[in-house]
Amino acid sequence: QVQLVESGGGLVQAGDSLTLSCTVSDRPGRVYDLGWYRRAPGKEREAVAIISPPSDRIIYADAVKGRFTISRDNNKKTVTLQMNRLKAEDTAIYYCYAASHPGAWGPGIQVTVST
Repeated sequence: QVQLVESGGGLVQAGDSLTLSCTVSDRPGRVYDLGWYRRAPGKEREAVAIISPPSDRIIYADAVKGRFTISRDNNKKTVTLQMNRLKAEDTAIYYCYAASHPGAWGPGIQVTVST
């Protein structure tokens, strides 16, 4: 069973940067899509960024294109979301996801952007 743990959330001001990291615990040799999702207050959970093996093809939500960057480190078994030029509308609980069949979710981490 894949286990995911997010870190790096917090309270920042609009325009600041923040880096989220997700540690993936799984048996060696498995590869699958990794992604970040978020749920803003009063809204449905939505995909933010997904990175797919083997070529690390990346998909971003339109709302974060040009501001967020997803990357993965297979040696460290982490997936990172670099968030720049944060906006108030980026405030949400951010979840790490592994499409590991069955899929696995991290517990989530709060990101709050104040204006």
